[in-house]
Amino acid sequence: MPKLKFTKTAIDALPFTQKGQVLYRDAELPGFYLIVGSGAKTFAAQKDIRGRSVRYTIGKYGHVTPEEARKIARDKLYLMSLGMNPNEQEQENRAQVITLDMLLESYLTTRKNLKPRTREDYRYILKRYIPDWRDRIITDITKEMIGSRHAQIALANGPYTANKVMRVLRALFNYAQATFDIEQPNPVAFLTHVRGWYKEKRRRTYIKPHELKAWWGAVYGLENETYRDFLLLLLFTGLRRSEAQRIKWGDVDLNDRTLLITDTKNGDPLTLPLSAYLVSLLQERRKRYGNYEYVFPGTGQGGYMAEPKKGIYKVTQECGVCFTCHDLRRTFITIAESLDISSYALKRLINHRVTDVTGGYIIVDVERLREPVEKIARFIVEKAGHEGI
Repeated sequence: MPKLKFTKTAIDALPFTQKGQVLYRDAELPGFYLIVGSGAKTFAAQKDIRGRSVRYTIGKYGHVTPEEARKIARDKLYLMSLGMNPNEQEQENRAQVITLDMLLESYLTTRKNLKPRTREDYRYILKRYIPDWRDRIITDITKEMIGSRHAQIALANGPYTANKVMRVLRALFNYAQATFDIEQPNPVAFLTHVRGWYKEKRRRTYIKPHELKAWWGAVYGLENETYRDFLLLLLFTGLRRSEAQRIKWGDVDLNDRTLLITDTKNGDPLTLPLSAYLVSLLQERRKRYGNYEYVFPGTGQGGYMAEPKKGIYKVTQECGVCFTCHDLRRTFITIAESLDISSYALKRLINHRVTDVTGGYIIVDVERLREPVEKIARFIVEKAGHEGI
């Protein structure tokens, strides 16, 4: 290993490498090094601690002068002589200044594959349910605080919401441990250890066949035809609300009678055949709203319709059938199963991935899905007492 007195003149004269790195040792201070690579010259301090070599990176030459680097190296080498790892110490120091808000932004920056809606949800959850924790240092948040806030949110907003908030915090603390090497246990794990999570029953509500006629009449009675058409499209396709809201006219091919969903929950684009009923509905809608970018335009920031809560409320008040947008998806699935639609075709229609080995060899294209889609549509129209399909 070459030895060199680290001065500006000497370091400037060192050539960059063609490949790899060359390690130079300071002639005056043992453990003080200069690492020369193909594009940078970096100061470092290195010493054995309990039989293990520890290297502390001081900074790049140009950002740090040789004199400044030597002073820092002397301080870090002294700590190492006492058996202290300066890298671990700095990680702990960083953790002492990281707030929950800072942690969230770091998490969202690193997790580039998160959907915009998920990012909005995370920010909303912190702002809505734990605003007083946002400026707290993360290492100050204890398991006792977690247990108490979990119970408070459940009392005020329901157990499902309380669990959701804690799942977000659990993800953030897991990220903090992996990123900042925080040794403190994840405080949300306390809920698992004491079996403190609230039990969540999966919703199984849907519109029953004998309710479809009343529901249909109430939907067609809506003055707002955007609400009407949106609810009908959900029922005839089984799409999730967020998927249907963002449909653009460029995604609709009325000649081919297909609909493309690009932004799906599992990330797989979905092409669906359109039933004759939906083709007719979209043709009429295009005459009135074809100049807009979105099939269901709205005044919101995104340019598309927000949640159709007012429409759902009016339908429920009119016919007495309580439902949500996701209930329409469950209704579509329930009808398909009652008609003995194959499980592979149904999974394709609702964009669920096929996980078994046999299913992996079955290719279900759009044309093979047309008959199941029409079969489901005929059932809906028949039960609704509607003519013309």
